This record gives sequence, structure tokens and C-alpha cells, in this order.
Amino acid sequence: MSYTIEGNTGPWELVIGLEVHAQVISNSKLFSGAATAFGAEPNSQVSFIDAGFPGMLPVINQECVAQAVRTGLGLHAEINLWSRFDRKNYFYADLPQGYQISQYAHPIVGKGEIGIELADGSKKTIGITRLHLEQDAGKSMHDQHPTKSLIDLNRSGVALMEIVSEPDMRSPEEAGAYLTKLRQILRYLGTCDGNMDEGSMRADVNVSVRKAGEGYRTRCEVKNVNSVKFVMQAVEAEARRQIEVWESGGTVEQETRLFDTQRGTTRSMRSKEDAHDYRYFPEPDLPPLVLEPNWVEQLKASLPELPDVRRARYVAMGLTPYDAHVLTLEKETAAFYETVAKGRDAKLAANWVTGDFFAALNRLKRDIADPPVTAESLGALLDLIADGTLSGKLGKDVFEIMIETGKAPGAIVEERGLKQVTDTGAIEAAVADVLAKNADKVAEYRSGKDKLFGFFVGQTMKAMQGKGNPALVNEVVKKLLG
Repeated sequence: MSYTIEGNTGPWELVIGLEVHAQVISNSKLFSGAATAFGAEPNSQVSFIDAGFPGMLPVINQECVAQAVRTGLGLHAEINLWSRFDRKNYFYADLPQGYQISQYAHPIVGKGEIGIELADGSKKTIGITRLHLEQDAGKSMHDQHPTKSLIDLNRSGVALMEIVSEPDMRSPEEAGAYLTKLRQILRYLGTCDGNMDEGSMRADVNVSVRKAGEGYRTRCEVKNVNSVKFVMQAVEAEARRQIEVWESGGTVEQETRLFDTQRGTTRSMRSKEDAHDYRYFPEPDLPPLVLEPNWVEQLKASLPELPDVRRARYVAMGLTPYDAHVLTLEKETAAFYETVAKGRDAKLAANWVTGDFFAALNRLKRDIADPPVTAESLGALLDLIADGTLSGKLGKDVFEIMIETGKAPGAIVEERGLKQVTDTGAIEAAVADVLAKNADKVAEYRSGKDKLFGFFVGQTMKAMQGKGNPALVNEVVKKLLG
């Protein structure tokens, strides 16, 4: 059933498109050699080009172009071998040149698509309109001084990819799923780190509402939303606002708005400019960008395995679709799992990573980049379970000791004498002892109380301090009870 919002006049459908600004992973800026590291001292990473000094000429950074092409290929999009930079003219205090070098009429990447999956298991394809390269502006800070605004130009000139979707999304959930999937693809490709809290990925959310069967109504753009959760909230808030306007007999004006995360509402920022307001014209200091077809092919051949392909491979290895989804959400988690599973039972490895290992991460408030146990150590523990040295229960005990001590599982087993007993003679002796001490229960069992079988197994495991091989203990109890 499609998502609608109920107004006084009945249901309204949402129409949503996202423009995502993704900061390109590169050591230097799009048109200058200045560094791009996050968190540097204000104005410490600014070249004369970034500061808009007269006579400074931009020079394109080839790695930024390669990153845009890789991203386009990862989005199954057309790569335009001929593209052009344009000047987008507007005045703002943190834009020292008085214009932004962007791509308008001829972007580097054309139409593509992203497949999303929703909570109910349904799938949908969201179209990509284009991806273009542009330089970022600086940052105005209004809270550092009582009467003055301060400008930090470290971000000025940093390469951005603007990825524009088609207006194909119809609910807050779809918008959230699209942004999550796009971020995942960029991180797998290594073209953007996706750190929304650091501003390296921001979304402008275009929202309009309409009645069933209608064409598009006027849309508004909610600027610079910096988390998946806030994108979903902004969609809902702006849609409800527009429904109220239409239902009260008003008209929604096309404008740019901001989302207030505290109040959960949007507020007007400025009336929406059209392209002619920016007086776009071809950038005179840069020739058109012409790509060699075989260079694009080389980039294509070197792409990493993307999340959808990896997920399908994990399912083919015997994992459930849910486990495959969880393990591929983050690139680092997938890499950790690959190391644990290499040459081992894929399902057992998945159970341990998504079970005990994830539980330990949560409990210790650590992340996959700083794990309490390395992937190699966890793999070595699985080897000890697979070869019968440890039972599953003992494996869990050893895992906890590994977290506490940082020691290898083999060393812990030796030191603490935790080796599983697989010697049938020793197990038989332990079972015989348990049966001798519980003669009354043996009689009850033999008179038809089958449920006592588990009691004898439990007592034997207890007597052997959990070290008895469970399958063998079961076998011997069965045999000695007759």
C-alpha cells in the first residue's frame, strides 16, 4: 500500500527528490594544491586560488575527476566523455571569488539508478538524473564573536559531487533508504567517507504534495540536512506544512527552507532562485573536460565489489538474506567478516560475528575500527570449535577471556586446561559416576520418565566442568542407561 498523509480533504501523496552534496576523498582541492584534511586550524589550508586572489588560474585535479567517474560507474550511470565547467555567479561572504565553478549544462555523469529495499522487503529503483563536480564554499561562523561573523576558507575549493535524484521517492522511509544506500555505495567505492556529522555529505530535500492522479505541484527545497533521520523528519514536516497551506486555500511558493531539528519544523530561508538568477556561463579559465574511453574502462575494471553483489555472494555461501544485509551495511564490517570466514564455515562465522562479537562491541561501546578481538583471533577460535578442541559453550567462555586478556584462543586453552574431552573412556567414567550417585532417578527414567535424560547429560557436563564433548556425552548416557 502506498504511503499517504491524511489531510482534511483526504489523502495526499508525497513527491520527493534529493540533491546530495558528497565531498570527494582526495588529498587536495578541485582546482588547487591546498590540503583537504578535516579539523585543521581555520584558514590554514587555503591557496591564493581558494582565496580568490586576482589572476589565479584553476588547474583541474585528475584524482577528483577519477573519483566522480568511479561514482558514476558505481551508480550504473552514463559517463559523459565530454563535459564542461560553468561559473555560477552569486555573492556570499564565504565565496571569495564571487562565483562557484560548477557544471551546469554538461555534467560529467548522466542518468543512473540506485536499487533500494524497504522494511517490508519490497524493492524499488530510484533514478539518478546527473552527477556533477563543483567546488565547495567556505564556512561562515556567527557564534564566535559578539558583533562579527568569522570566515573559515579551509573548505573553499574542496571538490564536491552533487548527485541529483529523480523525484521518484514517495515516503520518508524511501528517502531514508535512498540516502543510506547512496552513502553505502560511496563508502564502498572510497569516493566519499559519508561522515554526515563532519559535513562531508549533506542533502537538499525537494518535497511537494499532490492528490492522486495529479501532475506535480510546486516544490520546496529544504537545505543542508545532515543525517538520514533528519532527512526523514524534514520530508514529513515539510509535506504536512504544504498540505495545510493547500487545504487552507493558499498556494505553496517555491522557496528554499531550513529544517529546525529542535522543533521538527521547516522555516523559510529565501525565495528559490532559478538558473538565470545565477547568470551561468562557461568557465573561461578551464577547457572542456575530455575523457579517454580506455581510461574510463581502466577505472571500471578496478572498481571494488559493491554491496548488492557482495550481499548476493553471501546468500550463495549459505547466509540468510538478513545476515548478508547486516554484514554488508558497512564496508569495514564486511572486511572483518571476510577475514573471519576465510577457509571456514561461512554460516558459523556469520553467527559469531553478528552474535557474540556484535554484542561485545555494543557492551564495550567500541566500533569495528577498534575491535576487542581481531578478526584473525576470532577465526582461530572458530578453528578450535571446528576441530573439536572446544565445544560451542567453551568457545563462548574462551571468547570472553580473549576480550579480557587480549590473548590468543590457543594460549588460553593451554593455560586454563579448557580443552574439550573427547576421550570416551573419561566420559564413560563420568557418566557412570553420575548414574551411581542418582540411582533413584535412573530407576524413574527406566520406568518411563524419558524427560530425565537431559538431567543426566547436564549433571555429567557439570561434573566435567563443561569440557565433555556434548555429542559424545549424549551418546554415552544413552548407552549406559540402556
